[in-house]
Amino acid sequence: MGVAGCGKSSVAQALAAGIGGVLIEGDAFHPQANVDKMARGIPLTDEDRAGWLDRLSEEIERVVGRGERAVLACSALRQRYRNRLRTATSSLGFVFLDLPQTEALRRVAQRESHFMPASLVESQFATLERPVAEPLTLTVDGTQSLVSIVREATAWCGSTQTHADFLQPA
Repeated sequence: MGVAGCGKSSVAQALAAGIGGVLIEGDAFHPQANVDKMARGIPLTDEDRAGWLDRLSEEIERVVGRGERAVLACSALRQRYRNRLRTATSSLGFVFLDLPQTEALRRVAQRESHFMPASLVESQFATLERPVAEPLTLTVDGTQSLVSIVREATAWCGSTQTHADFLQPA
């Protein structure tokens, strides 16, 4: 979880591959109206995100219900968004990719094939509620290399042999 440009998709893809999990790419679940709104540089509201979060929760439940481990790439910027996702399984953990705003802006400006424009980075930071003292949450320096971040996240959630509780069906 984290703001645009923090590396959510890359980290989730590598983590899912490393632990044998099922990748859920949060951006793929946005309704077209949300994508169009963001592409026009208009920040999403809580109302815009509500249905999207419901769809993500349903997808987590579906994956976990099949006995598989879900790895979700999702901004989950506010605590209430994370709490909504936690309703899918009480053992859901979050890896917060903490990134300075200047670095997020630089990264988003360099992306060529994403609907989220750099003009929305500031609104993402305005919305962000850092997951301080929330259960099953790890904060990682998002400026580290992908390998380092995935290594830290994998160690935190447990190796594929130890099957950390929060990656298992509830």
